[in-house]
Amino acid sequence: MAVRDQGLLLGDAARALEVSSDTLRRWERAGKLRTTRDSANRRRVPPDEIERLARRPARHSAGDTLSARNRFPGVVRSVEVDGVMALVEIEAGPHLVTAAVTRDAVEELRLAPGMPATATVKATSVMVERG
Repeated sequence: MAVRDQGLLLGDAARALEVSSDTLRRWERAGKLRTTRDSANRRRVPPDEIERLARRPARHSAGDTLSARNRFPGVVRSVEVDGVMALVEIEAGPHLVTAAVTRDAVEELRLAPGMPATATVKATSVMVERG
């Protein structure tokens, strides 16, 4: 039997399925994944298991192209372009949001004071320190 017929090594299978090797080991212990062992006693995931696990149900559409939920609709108050970067201030209700964007983005969006715009915030963390 050719090596490729034996299936993928556990790490290669994890990459193919976009999960960790630890996840595949847990699935094996729980009976959710069938593996075999090769002559070197390495775990291999048979091709049919890869196919079975790679099938994903169709996901519903969220209706937006962005997953960010923090949106601040408002009005552009200022646009300051300097070199390749720009600062855009958007007044959104009681909030003033300042975004550092590229000059190209300002030009492509034709941003100018007084026009409506929405600041969309998606970040893992924001830290401010005084000091």
